[in-house]
Amino acid sequence: MPATIVIGAQWGDEGKGKITDLLAEKADVVVRYQGGNNAGHTIVRDGEEFKLHLIPSGILYAAKTCIIGNGVVVDPTILFGEIDALRARGIGVDNLRLSGNAHLIMPYHLLLDGASEKRLGRFKIGTTGRGIGPAYVDKYARLGIRVQDVLDEKILRRKIRAALAEKNRLLQLYDIGVLDPEQVADQFVGYRERMEPFICDASLLANQALDDGKHVLFEGAQGTLLDIDFGTYPFVTSSNPIAGGACTGAGVGPTRIDHVIGVAKAYTTRVGEGPFPTELTDEVGDAMCEVGREFGTTTGRKRRCGWLDLVALKYAVRVSGITHLAITKLDVLTGLRTLKVCTRYKAGRKVLDEFPLLQSDFHHAKPLCDELPGWSADIRDCESWADLPEAARDYVQFIAEFTKTRVKFIAVGPGREETVVLPRSIGRGGAV
Repeated sequence: MPATIVIGAQWGDEGKGKITDLLAEKADVVVRYQGGNNAGHTIVRDGEEFKLHLIPSGILYAAKTCIIGNGVVVDPTILFGEIDALRARGIGVDNLRLSGNAHLIMPYHLLLDGASEKRLGRFKIGTTGRGIGPAYVDKYARLGIRVQDVLDEKILRRKIRAALAEKNRLLQLYDIGVLDPEQVADQFVGYRERMEPFICDASLLANQALDDGKHVLFEGAQGTLLDIDFGTYPFVTSSNPIAGGACTGAGVGPTRIDHVIGVAKAYTTRVGEGPFPTELTDEVGDAMCEVGREFGTTTGRKRRCGWLDLVALKYAVRVSGITHLAITKLDVLTGLRTLKVCTRYKAGRKVLDEFPLLQSDFHHAKPLCDELPGWSADIRDCESWADLPEAARDYVQFIAEFTKTRVKFIAVGPGREETVVLPRSIGRGGAV
């Protein structure tokens, strides 16, 4: 798989870190292409847990080049903290690279993010408050500060003065106070020494690797239903987590991509505000949360849980051209006598077979579900497709056939080794 994209096929938190970690073992280069430290990947290896927010999951392999692409917004303090934490655990970061075109999260972005959510009141979006949205706003308003700007003090100071001429007016409007442009500039000038060794032309590195026949893995954050264009707007993130975002966020052409792997839980979760048709607020939903340890890697927020939404998953397959699925947390469903999967929505008098275009339809959508038998046997020791209970196999087969795609990975536990890798993908057929 010379060029493979890993995306979230739901509302994020699908277990992309684990699947990326598995694929990174055979990759030469791992590229993070969008989002910021509002995302988090948890990797469990040999019983040891690693939580990453900006640095690509491949950093745990010493020989892999890990690139933070231009589509990522970077908070330097978070980046330095991750670097220091990895080094403290004996993991080197000399193989880390940072795109000079990536935008920086500035102190005023953090202040404005919190103030904006407070102003929205009950209409709040549910952001993580880490300045991600305001940083992307400045990027497209052409007021952004880029990584490469720390290499030129004169340019950096000029850009910060220009940005704060506007931002200080907003900060005053929110009754926060103003920031001193020179103090902010001094702070970021001081980052040059630590950042300079990592700064690179990320697009050039990725394309050169592909030219040399190397395996490049593109790692997304968040999920399809949080995409700024195709997600459940306005309850979305500020970037493009779908597969197309890898091209713009890493600087590679679409013709260079060979495979797109969509990661989806065996059920559905989401964090924050927004509609969620299959949400369970009963003891089943509580059990999913408890057994699945459904608390955010970045924020610690409790995730909302519900039955698997196959209408939304089929939509994710469509907008990203997913070639293979990775089904995670199948073990969480063990012990449930009956499983439900949403195959259609009812919105008022409408019955919808496809993900609705109108947000009002989705806000009022009720799930129409098929029922499948559950299983009681513990599956965490399963190592092959044949080891899984028949009902578990039927459940996975149903997902593959409904979405008209193929399942390649099935996670039966949180550990890296607790993953069934299928020699032939289940679904539409064909060896991988």
